[in-house]
Amino acid sequence: MHIVLDDSAMAAAGQGNVLASRLIHRAHAEPGWFLYAPACALVEADRIRPGTAEHLAALPGITVLDLDLAAVLAVARQETWAAAHSQYAALPTPDRPDGAIVATTVPKRWEGEPVRVLDLNP
Repeated sequence: MHIVLDDSAMAAAGQGNVLASRLIHRAHAEPGWFLYAPACALVEADRIRPGTAEHLAALPGITVLDLDLAAVLAVARQETWAAAHSQYAALPTPDRPDGAIVATTVPKRWEGEPVRVLDLNP
């Protein structure tokens, strides 16, 4: 299971969202669970809730995704960097032929976008 946290999911994790906490636990404790934090979304989450970036980056079950050239080009075409980097991170790759699921607390943001969404609202 490959899951990308968008900025809203990261901020929610820092505020004690139970579903986000379960994802983080699974990524740390269960084989086959992978949790990704795109750098641009991490920056935005830290703006929303200071300290979020440092906290999430320190967790062993989360992989922070840097901006490589392909990500930069994808982000440059979009309106918001956080959503663009999250969407780019969820696209299929050779390692993840089915792509990844975007975890969010704002599922309406992703309507009409070519990504699968996991709503973290209780």
